[in-house]
Amino acid sequence: DSSAVHDQLWNVEQIQATCEAFAAVLTDGSVVTWGHTPSGGDSSLVQHQLKDVVQIQASVDAFAAILADGSVVSWGNAAHGGDSSNVQHQ
Repeated sequence: DSSAVHDQLWNVEQIQATCEAFAAVLTDGSVVTWGHTPSGGDSSLVQHQLKDVVQIQASVDAFAAILADGSVVSWGNAAHGGDSSNVQHQ
C-alpha cells in the first residue's frame, strides 16, 4: 500500500522491488520507499545518504543504491545485503 507516500511519487524514473517493499528513484536523484520495513520499506536510517541516486538494485529483502559518485548505499535485511558497512571503504 503506497498511500503513505503517494504524494511523493511524482517524476519517478525507476522502481525496484524486494519480496515485500518498493523503492522509487525520482528524477531529482532522491528515493522514496514503502512496504515491509525489514524488507527495505523503511529507508529512514540511510535517507540522508540517498542523494544523486543513479540506479537501485534489489535482492529478496534489501536494496542497494548506486550514487552518481560511484558509491553504494544499502538498506533492508542485513542477511540479504542490506548492510554494506563492512565493504564501504573498498
